[in-house]
Amino acid sequence: MTEKKTKIKNFEFSDLITGYVQKFVPAEGFFELKTTDGRLYSIKFGDNIYARMLRNLDEPYMDSTQQLEDLLQPGQLVFVYGIFYPDQEEEYTFEAQVIDFPGKNPEKYRFEEADWWIKQADEIANFFVQAQFGAEKEIDYEEYRTALALTGARRGEYRQETDTISRLVFGFASAFMLTGKDIYLEAAEKGTKYLQEHMKFYDVDENIVYWYHGIDVTDNQEHKVFASEFGDDYDAIPMYEQIYALAGPTQTYRITGDHSIIRDIELTLDLFEKFYHDDEEGGYFSHIDPIMLDPRSESLGPNQARKNWNSVGDHAPAYLINLCLATGEEKYFDFLEYTADTIVEHFPDYENSPFVQEKFHADWSHDYNWGWQQNRGVVGHNLKIAWNLMRINSYIPKDEYVEFSRKIAETMPEVGLDKQRGGWYDVMERNLAEGENFHRFAWHDRKAWWQQEQGILAYQILYGTLGEEEYLRLARESAAFYNNFFLDHDDGGVYFNVLNNGIPYLLGTERLKGSHSMSGYHSIELAYLAAIYTNLLNTGKPLDLYFKPKVGGFKDNILRVKPDILPAGKVEITEVQVDDKEWQRYNPQELTVEIPPVDYRPKIRVRLAPVTD
Repeated sequence: MTEKKTKIKNFEFSDLITGYVQKFVPAEGFFELKTTDGRLYSIKFGDNIYARMLRNLDEPYMDSTQQLEDLLQPGQLVFVYGIFYPDQEEEYTFEAQVIDFPGKNPEKYRFEEADWWIKQADEIANFFVQAQFGAEKEIDYEEYRTALALTGARRGEYRQETDTISRLVFGFASAFMLTGKDIYLEAAEKGTKYLQEHMKFYDVDENIVYWYHGIDVTDNQEHKVFASEFGDDYDAIPMYEQIYALAGPTQTYRITGDHSIIRDIELTLDLFEKFYHDDEEGGYFSHIDPIMLDPRSESLGPNQARKNWNSVGDHAPAYLINLCLATGEEKYFDFLEYTADTIVEHFPDYENSPFVQEKFHADWSHDYNWGWQQNRGVVGHNLKIAWNLMRINSYIPKDEYVEFSRKIAETMPEVGLDKQRGGWYDVMERNLAEGENFHRFAWHDRKAWWQQEQGILAYQILYGTLGEEEYLRLARESAAFYNNFFLDHDDGGVYFNVLNNGIPYLLGTERLKGSHSMSGYHSIELAYLAAIYTNLLNTGKPLDLYFKPKVGGFKDNILRVKPDILPAGKVEITEVQVDDKEWQRYNPQELTVEIPPVDYRPKIRVRLAPVTD
């Protein structure tokens, strides 16, 4: 039976076009726009057209309608929302209703302002402080709720999930590093202590630490939930939950040098090596059973003897790179190199698909039948690999890291980028069926906030490291789409998902600001790292970071202040202040500061700047 095709004609529909202005004819009320892949559109002004300038969280509405003639310059990136009208047979007129500008001219993007991402991190962190703990109350994690409504209101459920607390702690710690506001450090330290006291289990017999999935608290009684109760991980201990339990404490450790944190990290790493690591085939299993801690237990069902992206690749961004930065210890860099080498060896699958392979059996044969993933690719995971391999390459240079990253950077725009509207898609079928020219969406063509983060950071660091203009263009387009459509100017924070045209999608769990999937992690991680890459690698501006070490916290009383793994010799310290007073005892090239010999916790502000020739 021949598949029926539908010819679309004779009805109007609204949509978004994103592209670069080619020419503007004010007298005739139209302009031409070219999309990122080179398609040309003629755009007519609608009768009630209005224009807006991109604004950050907590900034007022910026109407730009009266400046249209000045702003519609050739080369200017714009988002145009309008209506296609079928005025002639198979020909449409597109009438613009709203035009959004990410900057005032083709080379001036608002999100490249020196303090843009810092302010955004501040606003998002403040949103979560207010939502979780209230404006007038002391920070108390017994009040924490995993689920937050769109407005930030806490939901009735009293489940406290370990990973969402840890991820929120990461956000608070990162916000302190960018702003120096003590409220965020207090939230990070109290959150870390809460995790240690309520979610941690120390196995005396094995001398390891592992982390509960979460706890339920009713009538002041605490019920611990050991095995995961989430979807495809049910009744198992997934490695990604153990990995992300370390995210917040590790970022907090970078600031404080708290000995209890590094001890818990090391004992959790022992868990990884003893029970998740595959000593025969290499890599790490994705799940172990909660009784025998066995990755090959039959009780795991479809998770028996499996490996995946999360069990190998999530170490680096979640905690391991930050652990390397905080300690400088070679054993952690060796572990980092091992994960990168494992990814390069097993994840490319370009003879079969433009997407990496993410699910494996114990022997690294491909698993095409696991749970929701089946034979599907997650766009953000591909981009995340490129981002993290380029970070690792700056410390452990390897041609294969750069080649794999370049391959992803070249391939993903063709299959995972919306070249009509901007933004990165979610989950796609890894292969084309017969007669298909476009990879099908697994469920929908919506765009998730966290996958936009991966696109922004991947192309920012690719440009900052390799200097190719194509990477800068894609980094800017990605950042423009995210900042234009994901910031919630009404209630604060960022939206979980938007439709393909940028309109927020507000149904089900995707309506929430806090859930099993969402906390103050990806949005603040993006702001933290985008501030670093934008200022220090791409625009040549200084950046201040803040620390508050405990007395005797860091080894040899040396504070390591590298903001991320960046290309050697690109960044130096130009100024240090301790408690608002100038401090000269630092190594500008090694990016280390000697902590003053005081009997209290000093607040240390470090100014980093690009090295000039």
